[in-house]
Amino acid sequence: MQITRPNQVWCSDISYIPVKRGFLYLVAIMDWATRKVLSWRLSNTMDASFCKAALDEAITKYGPPEIMNTDQGSQFTGLTWITTLTEADVKISMDGRGRYLDTIFIERLWRSLNQETVYLHALTDGFVAERVIREWITFYNTDRPHTALDKRTPDEAYFDGKELKKAA
Repeated sequence: MQITRPNQVWCSDISYIPVKRGFLYLVAIMDWATRKVLSWRLSNTMDASFCKAALDEAITKYGPPEIMNTDQGSQFTGLTWITTLTEADVKISMDGRGRYLDTIFIERLWRSLNQETVYLHALTDGFVAERVIREWITFYNTDRPHTALDKRTPDEAYFDGKELKKAA
């Protein structure tokens, strides 16, 4: 399937964020074609509510996608997530177990986030982590050009509205 336009396919994943006394959990909702991070949330538990909050925000701000792709984590296979997508008339796509390439763009986001900011700051608590992550995601969306987007930023690609030349 060629993914060439905003809101055609979104993806979501959860990453661990190390802080002084353990970990926080970060979920992001990303537009596949433009790599724009549409919403995100931090949580100190793996409860599905923070994932649903991020999904609700993205749908409210940008309208629903045609397809949502995730892995088979319990937050994404649970009733809360599935019901939200079904009620918004979104097709659900889930990766096969161990198929990390199915979510390669969000995995790349995690790598960049960690290398460019998380590992470079002393994240003492959730307040510091939230500030640092917010600043980086704003930079990522608005100031960081991507070769795959014809050297446009995710915001430029998303709001441009034109189909992308390359298949995602």
